[in-house]
Amino acid sequence: MRPRYSVSAITLARTPHGEASASIALLTNEFGLIRARAQGIRKSGAKLASALQTLAESEAILVRGKDGWRLSGAMLSSNRFSELSPLARLRAGRVGQLLLRLIQGELRDPDLFETYRAFLSILPSLTEEEADAAETLMALQMLRMLGLDAGELPEGAAVFGEGARRKVQEERRSYILRINKGISASGL
Repeated sequence: MRPRYSVSAITLARTPHGEASASIALLTNEFGLIRARAQGIRKSGAKLASALQTLAESEAILVRGKDGWRLSGAMLSSNRFSELSPLARLRAGRVGQLLLRLIQGELRDPDLFETYRAFLSILPSLTEEEADAAETLMALQMLRMLGLDAGELPEGAAVFGEGARRKVQEERRSYILRINKGISASGL
């Protein structure tokens, strides 16, 4: 019998797979970014469906098989999708899509999970200008973790602090240029 792993996970994307299954892109605290298959999740009344909605944070039970990861269970911890405004959802989704675009395959970086979780947690309390700065900081931190940006981050960037957001607002153009350079450097 294969070992089961219980991890905290944030669902970044769901892609239909077969008639009732789906491939789920999960950002986990233990394994970083992984892609797992969830059997029967698209059937009506599926127990795992609510715990694996996009932007949902859940406790997932994963099994590593010969063909990759498989989800055998999940319990919803926090439904970030319903907590966020429509504009905040767009921001969170853009960051998640950038993450999926930049990481081909799987990446074992647990710090990425904590940074994205902090980003999702702070979004509901921010004004539009502050949320824009936080999104910029999140993109910069992702690029830095992936080795695509070696520039300095403002103090407090890891927790999306007010000082860091203000600095990004003041120097927005230079930070956006750094993000674009990092994305170009990835070759993707």
